[in-house]
Amino acid sequence: MRELINSIESLKNGEISNTVNERIDQFSSVSESGIDEIFKELCFCVMTANCGAKKCIEVQQRINNGFLTCSEDDLKNKFKEFGYRFPNIRAKYILEARSYLSELENKLASNIDGNDLRDWIVKNIKGLGYKEASHFLRNIGYPNYAIIDFHIIDLLVKYNIIEKPKTLTKKKYLEIEIILKEIGDKIDLDLDKLDLYLWYMETNEVLK
Repeated sequence: MRELINSIESLKNGEISNTVNERIDQFSSVSESGIDEIFKELCFCVMTANCGAKKCIEVQQRINNGFLTCSEDDLKNKFKEFGYRFPNIRAKYILEARSYLSELENKLASNIDGNDLRDWIVKNIKGLGYKEASHFLRNIGYPNYAIIDFHIIDLLVKYNIIEKPKTLTKKKYLEIEIILKEIGDKIDLDLDKLDLYLWYMETNEVLK
């Protein structure tokens, strides 16, 4: 663990820290922009399962307010036009998620505990497991949720911090999240920033 911590500390003291801080500020601004922007970020996270982040960012930007207004067929067609990998099932999930828009807005306004909110999202929004629900919460300004994807798992395996899990169950996800919190506590980083540094170590990019 010490070797990984030293690597992250080096990044914290380098130029990439400015990019990480800017990205965190962008995440915080989403929640201040209203429920429509929040929902578009939810749609982005529905899109990201088994699909590259860069492509999803591109498609999200091109569809934009269409996530709020398109019929399921229109959304399917836009996905196909823009070369998105899973047009049919993700259009269906997004239209179903739209029916929870008011309830989601109420949940966010109620200052519900973040863990309870994540559980509610996983239970009610099809296409979002713990990774994608955590991704959504991070992208709207919640600081303490880890996005445990194969990049993060591979990095932790490489540094002999965990053994590679055969499947990422809820129990295993939360166990790894605790380990990441321990790492973050040692270097004074919330999980949102820690994730961006770890992602950068694996990809040389800071996305969202």
